[in-house]
Amino acid sequence: MSKRKRDFELEDGAAFPGKTYVNELLKPVFKDQRDYLFDAMFMIHRAHTTMLKEQGIITEKDAKQILDGVNQVAKMEKDLLNYMPEYEDLFFLVEAEIAKLIGSDLAGKMHIARSRNDMGEAMYRIVIRDHMIDLLEHLQKLGQSLVTEAEDHIHTIMPAHTHTQPAQPTTFGHYLLAISDNLSRDVERIWEAYHTVNQSPMGAAAITTTGFPISRERMVELLGFDDMMENSYDAIGTGDYLIETALSLVSLMTNVGRWIQEFLRMASNEVGLLKVSDAYVQVSSIMPQKRNPVSLEHSRALASSAVGEGLSVIQMIHNTPYGDIVDTEDDLQPHLYNGFHKASRVSKLLTAVMTTMTFNKERALEQAKTNMITITELADVLARDYDVPFRKAHYLSSLVSKKANELKKELDEVSTAQVNEWMVDVQISEKDWKNIIDPKKFIERRSVTGGPNPKVVEDMVKKRKAYWNDLGEKVAGYSTKVESVKNELSKL
Repeated sequence: MSKRKRDFELEDGAAFPGKTYVNELLKPVFKDQRDYLFDAMFMIHRAHTTMLKEQGIITEKDAKQILDGVNQVAKMEKDLLNYMPEYEDLFFLVEAEIAKLIGSDLAGKMHIARSRNDMGEAMYRIVIRDHMIDLLEHLQKLGQSLVTEAEDHIHTIMPAHTHTQPAQPTTFGHYLLAISDNLSRDVERIWEAYHTVNQSPMGAAAITTTGFPISRERMVELLGFDDMMENSYDAIGTGDYLIETALSLVSLMTNVGRWIQEFLRMASNEVGLLKVSDAYVQVSSIMPQKRNPVSLEHSRALASSAVGEGLSVIQMIHNTPYGDIVDTEDDLQPHLYNGFHKASRVSKLLTAVMTTMTFNKERALEQAKTNMITITELADVLARDYDVPFRKAHYLSSLVSKKANELKKELDEVSTAQVNEWMVDVQISEKDWKNIIDPKKFIERRSVTGGPNPKVVEDMVKKRKAYWNDLGEKVAGYSTKVESVKNELSKL
């Protein structure tokens, strides 16, 4: 043995676990398990012991003693628990603490017909579903605030943009409903992921179930799952519930980040449309005239960070062999928890900003009269009312906007006579030209399904209100179910 190797082993150890392994892996993993999985672990202890009793695998007397020990250890101050070399992880430490109270033989019976594989998967799923319900509660409030604000701005005219350029007039209400609809689809993605997550792996044991006559169905009921992962190999080997959850988080925060960026543009002095409440801005340390919308800036940064957490999950799992995934998850799970926590912070910040912000209606209307953004209506009027082929109508509209731009004039500064002179062989009426250059008239005419016409937007608002209200009831129902399961288990 080389001197270098001998010296290293003297310092780090030659038997399991080496000091480096302890410091860089076992201790951090133990801390994560303690901080995130402690309560879920005791839920499973109680539920599994109850099921074993009901199936006649252990006696009622044994079950009572085990549950008494479990409940005593569950009262421990978890923050005071630290890694100890004699126990590989939190699971073994907890079992040892229970054994101190009721004896190792009896404590060992608690582990009949289960493994750290199915138990670990169940704990992860229980914790993730809590995070998902919590986020959905905050997203529901954000969605409500978007629709409420949209209702207040059904008639608030503003310029819409494509390619970052002024494109056509719309209303702020129409714009906010678009964001609400985008958010609602991300909510549905999270619900789909929730139902993928909320499946019980318990009873799969290590990989092939067990020879004991357990009831996997009863574990579904006791732990508040929707159903079970029927195939036992799938139950401990799959990672799709992690991928689906991570992707729903990535989609949500990517989409939210995009409209946060738009809000920041609107809040700039140059644009001057959106004013964030004083409660959510900070004044520069050296430039007292500045109102920095830091609530939006931090929301944007947190959203990006949440996307990173979700992508880390995908990256970590993509080359994990199909089979026992628990060890990979020890390092992977905190990324999901942190990602959902950040997403909830973003949702709460944006709800506060949305609820208290003001929108400059007058400035928005003035901007909607500039940059010739109603010129599309000239093409439509020519094609619809003057029987001009659309391609020619489009050409004439382009010609009018080009001529007006050369004169450095907005459309409302150009006379009907001048327009007719430019178009030569098509002559429009004074009334038609006045309607063409009016953003309000432009919006009123966009009355097909989904357009910015105030009546159309009003109808959409009613539907979206119903959606977000129904979502609130749905989330409350699932939250109540999960809390009821926790309360019932705590009584065992």
